[in-house]
Amino acid sequence: MPIEKTILLLSGTMILLGSILTIYLSPTWVYLTAFVGANLLFAGFTGFCPMVKLLRKLGFKHGQAFK
Repeated sequence: MPIEKTILLLSGTMILLGSILTIYLSPTWVYLTAFVGANLLFAGFTGFCPMVKLLRKLGFKHGQAFK
């Protein structure tokens, strides 16, 4: 699976998980959702994504977007 698709799946999962945990457990879980959203904005504006570096080290290959 390419890095780009993996990042989309992970970030979407973390946002949904953070939202569910905020509703059912504690309002402080909203910070997880905010953190993931802030990282997505940061990556969109700068082109730098820390998760890309981590996935490269784990052996994931690039698709088309993050070269």
